[in-house]
Amino acid sequence: MLDTRDRRRRERRAAPGPVLLSLLLFNAAPLAAQHFPDETGLLELMRARVDSGRAVGIVVGVLEADGTRRYAAYGDPGRDARPLGPASVFEIGSITKAFTGILLAEMAGRGEVGLEDPVSAHAHAGVHVPSRGGREITLVDLATHRSSLPRLPGNLGLADPANPYAAYTEADLHEFISRVELERDIGSEYEYSNLGMGFLGHVLAKVAGADYETVIRERVLAPLGMSMSGIALSEAMRARLVTGHDEAGAPVPNWDIPALAGAGALRSTAEDMLAFLDANVGDPATDLERAMRASHQSRRPAAGANAVGLGWHILSVGEDRIVWHNGGTGGYRTWAGFDPDRDVAAVVLTNSTHGADDIGFHLVNEAVPLAPAPAAGRTEVEVEPEVLGRYVGTYRLTEDFEIDVTLLGGRLYVQATGQQRFPVYAAAETEFFLRAVEAEIRFVVEDGEATALVLHQGGIAQTARRVP
Repeated sequence: MLDTRDRRRRERRAAPGPVLLSLLLFNAAPLAAQHFPDETGLLELMRARVDSGRAVGIVVGVLEADGTRRYAAYGDPGRDARPLGPASVFEIGSITKAFTGILLAEMAGRGEVGLEDPVSAHAHAGVHVPSRGGREITLVDLATHRSSLPRLPGNLGLADPANPYAAYTEADLHEFISRVELERDIGSEYEYSNLGMGFLGHVLAKVAGADYETVIRERVLAPLGMSMSGIALSEAMRARLVTGHDEAGAPVPNWDIPALAGAGALRSTAEDMLAFLDANVGDPATDLERAMRASHQSRRPAAGANAVGLGWHILSVGEDRIVWHNGGTGGYRTWAGFDPDRDVAAVVLTNSTHGADDIGFHLVNEAVPLAPAPAAGRTEVEVEPEVLGRYVGTYRLTEDFEIDVTLLGGRLYVQATGQQRFPVYAAAETEFFLRAVEAEIRFVVEDGEATALVLHQGGIAQTARRVP
C-alpha cells in the first residue's frame, strides 16, 4: 500500500509538466515551502548570464520536494531552432556517466555482473585488460575513476577537432586497452577518465547483448518515460535540437561518440532530465530506483568533489550533500544534481561552452555562491603558437588534483580534474585569464620551459608543478 507521498510521486511521473511558449513563465501555484526561486527569479539568473555575453541560451528545470516541477528559459536557441523551452534537446555530455553508473548498479542488482568483478571477466574476446602489481581493474574501479586508465585514449587522434570522437571505433578502443600500460597502482588515485567510463559502458552493453544506446534505452530511459532522450536523434528530437555555440557565440557542429558512448553521448531535455532526477530522490519504488540509490552511495574520495559514487560525484556543503554531474561537448555545457535529503533537484542546460555549473549548485543549495562576473575590460593579446606550445602539459596541485593544459586551434585550454575544459586568453606572454569564471593563470618559465603554473582564484594563489 502506497503512502500519500508515494502516490503523489507516481501521479506526477505519469503526467508531464505544463509547456508554454515564449520565454516561459509557467507552472502551478506558489508553494508555502518552496525551495527554489519563482519563475521570475529563475529568469533573472539566466538573463544576467545571457545579456552579459556569458551564455547564448539557458534552460533551467527545478523539482520541489513535493514533486512540483518548474521550468524557465532565456536566450537564443540558434539558427533554424524553435524557441528554447523544457522540450528543447541538448547534448548532455558527461552527465551520461551517471546513466552508465546506474546501468552498472542495475545489472549488479540482476546478478548479471558484480561490482568487484574484474573487467577482464566481461570484456570482448581478444581484449587484454591491463593490470598492475597483481591487481586487476574492476567494474567499480571504472565507475569511480580509480582504474588508473588515462583521461583519454592515446590513439584518439584529432582527425576532426570539431567532432573529435566521431572516427574513434570499437577496434581502436580494443587496441588501446590491450596495449596501454598503467602509470600508477589501480585504486590508488582518483583520476577522471572519459576512457574508463566509456569502456565501462562498452563492456556492460556487451554483457547485456546489445549496443549501449539500446541497453540504456530499454533499462533506464523507457522505464522513466524519457522519450525525448537518447543518442540517435529521432524525428521529434531533431526538430527540437538547439544549436551549440563556442565561447565566441559561433555555431559549432554536434558531437558523435560511438565507441565511448557511455562517457558522454546522450542527448536530452529539461523535461526528461527532471523525470530522471525525480526518480533519483525519495523512497525507491522499483528495482531501477533501488539501483539508482545504490549509484549514489559514496564509494571513494574524489578531488574537488569530496566523494564519488557509481558515475555520480557527491559534494558536501556543511551538513548537506549534493549528488551531481556536469557535461560538456563542443557547443554545450550542462549540469544536473539533487539533494538526496531534501528531495530537491535542478537541471541547467546551456547551448554554449560558457557553462553554468554554479547556477545548478546554487539552486540546489544556496550556500554555494554564484560565480562572480569576469572582470570587465580585459584585453587579449597575441602570443605566438610556439610559445603557447611550451605550456602544454599536466600540472599537479595535489596528489589527486591536476590541471591539464592543451593547445587546440591556436588557443590554450585548461581542464581541472573532474571539471570541464575552459579556454584561456593571454594578457601577456606568461599570463592568462578565463572569461567563463573569475580566475587567472600565470606560467612559471625556467630556462625556456614551463615548470609550474600559478592559479589565482577567489583571492588565493595556488602553485601546481608540471608533471615530468
